[in-house]
Amino acid sequence: MKGGYTGKMLFVNLTNSSIEEKELTDDLARNFIGGYGIGAKVLFSMMKPGVDPLGPDNVLGFVTGPLNGTGAFIGGRYIVVCKSPTSGTWNDANSGGFFGPELKKAGYDAVFVTGASQTPVYIWIDNGKAEIRDASKLWGKDTVETLEILKEETGERRLRASLIGPAGENLSLMAAVMNEEHRAAGRGGPGAVMGSKKLKALAVRGTLDVPVADPEKLREVNRAIREAAQKGPTAPLVKAFGQLGTGMGTGANALSGDTPVKNWGGVGIVDFGEENAHKLDAAVMDQKYRTKKYACANCIIGCGADYEVKDGKWPLKNTFRPEYETSGAFGTMMLNSDAESVIKCNDICNRYGFDTISMGCTVAWAMECYENGLITKEDTGGIELTWGNADAIVEMTQAIAENKGFGKILALGSSGAAAKLGKGSEYLQTVRGIELPMHDPKLAPGYARTYYTDPTPGRHVKGGTQTNQAGRPDKYIFEGTGSKDLRMTCSNEILQLSGLCLFSSFVMRDMAVKLLEPVTGLLLDQDEQIAILKRTMGIRHAFNLREGINPFAIEMPKRAVGDPPQSEGPVKDVTIDYKLLAKNFFEAMEWDIETGKPKRESLEALGGMEDVIEALYQK
Repeated sequence: MKGGYTGKMLFVNLTNSSIEEKELTDDLARNFIGGYGIGAKVLFSMMKPGVDPLGPDNVLGFVTGPLNGTGAFIGGRYIVVCKSPTSGTWNDANSGGFFGPELKKAGYDAVFVTGASQTPVYIWIDNGKAEIRDASKLWGKDTVETLEILKEETGERRLRASLIGPAGENLSLMAAVMNEEHRAAGRGGPGAVMGSKKLKALAVRGTLDVPVADPEKLREVNRAIREAAQKGPTAPLVKAFGQLGTGMGTGANALSGDTPVKNWGGVGIVDFGEENAHKLDAAVMDQKYRTKKYACANCIIGCGADYEVKDGKWPLKNTFRPEYETSGAFGTMMLNSDAESVIKCNDICNRYGFDTISMGCTVAWAMECYENGLITKEDTGGIELTWGNADAIVEMTQAIAENKGFGKILALGSSGAAAKLGKGSEYLQTVRGIELPMHDPKLAPGYARTYYTDPTPGRHVKGGTQTNQAGRPDKYIFEGTGSKDLRMTCSNEILQLSGLCLFSSFVMRDMAVKLLEPVTGLLLDQDEQIAILKRTMGIRHAFNLREGINPFAIEMPKRAVGDPPQSEGPVKDVTIDYKLLAKNFFEAMEWDIETGKPKRESLEALGGMEDVIEALYQK
């Protein structure tokens, strides 16, 4: 490749403390681009089916995209890959901040970790030099403390680190991998995988140049992106998003039917109400708590914000604005309109290293169990898990974080807790064990197909058709959706593989393709983009098939698809035929409906899928 890659991957075995560099070949880069594409190709070849997700044979990968570290606007995201201890299937979790570009500038496109150390360690990479170091004094520290100690120990105040807090150390199935104190590769329990390896952190410092195929062309595309952000048709949206972030529409979303309410059993306008909903708007919270803006690497939007809560029950310094998903999980899902409790719970999750979606949804599940007598005050140690009880929400979140009392059970996530208790499964809102995010398929049906069939279940950032379904009268026509679903999913896939933030799509269409040409030299036409989608999604899907999991054998939570339909509110009388949507997508992808397998002739035509063919079609 002409640019965008260092051409090197690092493989670290913590069992025998070995470190090995391997080449990232042009074929691997061209066929799978980056992120979870390259991650899936490597893990599929390295891992056998049936591996214990919390055992030494699970492979944990930190993978950049080709746009990371190149100066490409909004190109700051990297991906953590592994087999999920929550779902038992393929897992990729995406994070922003500065870690991805720093890893690339430190000399590597990816780092893959196998084995497990007997004692706590961290990996230190300094401009192409890697070593395994003792992390005994880091074990037990929260994410903020850990980052500060790493800076002191290495003498590099500008290092970046991908690390775990106590959640990962305690092997919570909701544990995230954190960077920059509040950016999280959160979904599916990757932090628990990191903890099982006794790996506290991957710390990096990089000042190396990342090659770019055509620097002048990249500057030209960046100028066009900036102009579109400032003057294009979506400029007002970009400006508003830059000011208020993902929480700019929290109240409106709760009332529109987008945000689930009362563990997916309620209706926002009825059960939560307009006044409560708007208390969680970023505009309202910013007036009280915002101290400054935050932007990830090379981002011209800057959707984050630093917060300070000066007084009240939960005063906090140096904390961060909750994202929309966090406000939904700790707010509407529990009928909680106390903004300061949401900020406090967000801070707990950041410091201990938890996925805020799964944490909030697990507490909401426990509340419904409490309401129906399946969990008692005696079980919870006196915490009254009643709807809207902000004090109880904070107290239980803290108990989960500290792995104490009933919190130790809930640290398993809602599915894990239901299995441990032997009750409450009827109230679970999960797919393959992972809690659903804060977007209701009854309002945007594309989410249903994505939550259901994506190799990483329950992800709101995957798929594509849901992005333009607001207000469309034809969105409830479920016949013939496959081709459009494939095209829009393809666009999203290329974006994420490249290292772009999803919100780049607010600024310019096909931005990833426009940037990949000057950075890598790749000019991807529509057919080549679809081929990449079929490889990168196909190999992740094959990973799950090899584990004996076909998504068609799994059911969506009935509430999420309107079975039975709601009798009031914005999405009343709506039922989503999610299995037909999945069937349509499978056919467009050339995947067999009965077996779930990508068709052999399609795999052969794609190229680069020989290991998948061998695994699925052994003679």
